[in-house]
Amino acid sequence: QVQLVESGGGLVQAGGSLRLSCAASGRTFSSLTMGWFRQAPGKEREFVAAISWSGGSIYYADSVKGRFTISRDNAKNTAYLQMNSLKPDDTAVYYCAASLGGSDYTRDYEYDYWGQGTEVTVSS
Repeated sequence: QVQLVESGGGLVQAGGSLRLSCAASGRTFSSLTMGWFRQAPGKEREFVAAISWSGGSIYYADSVKGRFTISRDNAKNTAYLQMNSLKPDDTAVYYCAASLGGSDYTRDYEYDYWGQGTEVTVSS
């Protein structure tokens, strides 16, 4: 089992920045691919970013490319999502997820464990 706890969400003005954290416990963190997804009100959950166990492979949704940065610190069992130049369209609940292995980390079904989510609201 893996427990994931997100933090760092909040209210920010458009153009601002936030850094989300995802603290993992219960299994060797360095063996997991980590991903971030988000779900806006009335919309389906969508992929945001993913990072392989080593950090050598990173994926971003086109909508966040160039603005968001995913990273991880295996010594701290934590993954991060640095979000810059935030837009009102980025408003959503952001979920951290962990995968034991898969082929397409942009798909939510590849992930085995999920956090409870942290809310991000971007005001215009």
